[in-house]
Order: sequence, then structure tokens, then C-alpha cells
Amino acid sequence: MNINTLAIPDVIVIEPVVFGDDRGFFFESYNARKFNDTVGRQVVFVQDNHSCSARNVLRGLHYQIRQPQGKLVRVTSGEVFDVAVDLRRDSSTFGQWVGQVLSAQNKKQMWIPEGFAHGFLVLSDTAEFLYKTTDYWAPQFERSVMWNDPAIGIDWPINGQPVLSAKDQVGSSLADAEIFA
Repeated sequence: MNINTLAIPDVIVIEPVVFGDDRGFFFESYNARKFNDTVGRQVVFVQDNHSCSARNVLRGLHYQIRQPQGKLVRVTSGEVFDVAVDLRRDSSTFGQWVGQVLSAQNKKQMWIPEGFAHGFLVLSDTAEFLYKTTDYWAPQFERSVMWNDPAIGIDWPINGQPVLSAKDQVGSSLADAEIFA
């Protein structure tokens, strides 16, 4: 497993070692001991989620202000541009973002710890997106930051407007968002 630290060091990209031949491939997609050693703490995942979305669908930027969720995300079909935004008030990278292309082909995974907003844009015709979370979905604590907030300045790889849910069309600006202490 290869570990790549991004501009925000708490967000990491994990590249598995893939064993392939003319029959196909095999890789270990998750190993608790190796993952915990990599992030430097004991992480317990309690929920797995799976979504399928069409090209130009943008989901996010989501987070839970209480019961915050760390997420280990990956793509099993298609390709997405995955983004994490630091919402930890006392962090030296508060308000900054990192992004990474995740695809079925590159098999990369991204670890987004608690305290971050998360979103992704589908780059392929469709994409299936899987993620493990460290806490359960709690809709009463769910929040959304605007995908295009100029204070964050995410450079989404899209021409035109993305396809957004009603919830994501009315996300907060970073200035007005509830953030983590």
C-alpha cells in the first residue's frame, strides 16, 4: 500500500498494491491494522454507503456538525473528482481544500477525517462511489457548504453547471457555516 499525503496532511490518498494477470486482479481494499497505523490512531467504521450517480452530478459539500464522520472513500465503477474542505476552526488549513481523481481504474482511496466537508463530481458517464464512515448518518446534524463558494475556491473540473440536489443548491457559505471548534 502506498500512502500519499496531500496539501492538507490529515487527508491522505491510499493506493493499494494490485496483483493482476490475464485472469483479472486482486487487491486488499481495507485492512484495519494497516489503516490505523497509517492514520496514527484507532479508527472504527460503523457504516458503509454506496451511491451511483450520472455525469456532472456533484454531491456535497456535506458534513455533520455533531456526530462528525470520518470517511474512507473509493470508486468501484467510473471516475470522480473527490474533494475535502477543512472546517476545523483552529486548523492551520481552515477553509482550504484538496482534491483527487478517484476511479475504478486507479483504485485510489481517500481518507477524509472528521472535521471536513466532503463532496465529489462525477467525471464519467456514471460512477459508483463507496465509503465507510466513523459515525452513523444523523440528518438532524447534516450541513452543506456551497460547492462554489468563492472563499474556498474549489477548481472543479467541469464546464457549465453541475447537477445538484435541492439540498446542495442551498448550501451555506463558508462564512455562514457551522464549523468545528
